[in-house]
Amino acid sequence: MDTRHILRELLRQELSLGARAEALADDTPLLGALPELDSMAVIAVITAIEERFGITLDDAEIDGSTFATFGSLNRFITEHLGV
Repeated sequence: MDTRHILRELLRQELSLGARAEALADDTPLLGALPELDSMAVIAVITAIEERFGITLDDAEIDGSTFATFGSLNRFITEHLGV
C-alpha cells in the first residue's frame, strides 16, 4: 500500500488543495503552513484517515507534531497500520 499517494489524495480532497497536493513531500510543513489546515480541517482529515485506512485513532495520540509535516503524518499512519 502506497500510503504517501493515498494520503496525498486524501489531503487534496479534504483541504481542496488541487494541483498543490502534488508538491507535498516528506519535509513539507502542514500545520501552520497550509491555511486550509485549520482546527476544523484537522478533525475532517483525522476522520478521513480513519475511514480510508480502516484504523481508529485515539485523540491522546495526536498532537501538533503529528501534523507538523507531510512525512510526520505519513509516519503516524504507517505506524498505526503496522507497515
